[in-house]
Amino acid sequence: MNQKELKELIDFLIEKDISEFELERGDVKVRIKRGGAAAAPIIAHAPMVMAVSPAQSIHSAAPDAHVPAAAAPPAAVEEELHMVKSPIVGTFYESPAPGSLPFVKPGDQVAAGQVLCIIEAMKLMNEIESDASGEVVKLLVSNGQPVEYGQPLFAIRPRK
Repeated sequence: MNQKELKELIDFLIEKDISEFELERGDVKVRIKRGGAAAAPIIAHAPMVMAVSPAQSIHSAAPDAHVPAAAAPPAAVEEELHMVKSPIVGTFYESPAPGSLPFVKPGDQVAAGQVLCIIEAMKLMNEIESDASGEVVKLLVSNGQPVEYGQPLFAIRPRK
């Protein structure tokens, strides 16, 4: 089974909302287990601030008058963070071996190419490297958690 077939299988399982699947074909054995809703990332949105043109009446602006103008900057701060995403489906590990120190933790400075974590896929340990230099701001998954293709793993504030 090649990588394209595996990706198509995973897309099919997601589409049909199948949480666990096992396939044996000759000497190849594939077992896929997806996490529940608890594994889904939580995304918060800042309240919208509407600009009122001079042509609009004060009455049309009144419902939005309670929204502070300072609500916009947090969205700008979030946009500055670089997300390191999972290149494969697998299990996330923050350290090279059980009981050892994690590769990185929030607050650490990292360089492009530095190993951030390991993702185990089909009994292979894949080192995931940073594609940006900067400060690790947030770890978005927990140790031993299943991760999906494209799922954000780390938020990094790039160096300026």
